[in-house]
Amino acid sequence: MVSNIFIGTDIVSVPRLSKTFNSLQGDKFKNRIFTDNEINYCDDKADSILHFAGRFAAKEAITKALLSSEIIELISMKSIEIISGKNRKPEVNLLFKSKKQIKCKVSISHTEEYATAFALIELK
Repeated sequence: MVSNIFIGTDIVSVPRLSKTFNSLQGDKFKNRIFTDNEINYCDDKADSILHFAGRFAAKEAITKALLSSEIIELISMKSIEIISGKNRKPEVNLLFKSKKQIKCKVSISHTEEYATAFALIELK
């Protein structure tokens, strides 16, 4: 029997991501990884790098779960969007087509040093 539930996790160094953002390639990196909605949301925060790091970790965790499901072989980080839903909980928009219905949940946590995320994918 093939499982229909897949998980992924990731951890990001906030200072390392901050260095990337502050480099000459920072805007190019940001625009390659994040959607306009995510950029607007994070840039509106007092410590935007924490929110970018959390979303980056979430995208990585979701990517790992999707790849382990074997329904895709390659995915663009920009085709995964993390928005804030009710009570500011993270919600996932998958911006690609799939032959199967995909339910995705993600949990994000961060400190000044690290952001971590856990993703759960259920295929229907």
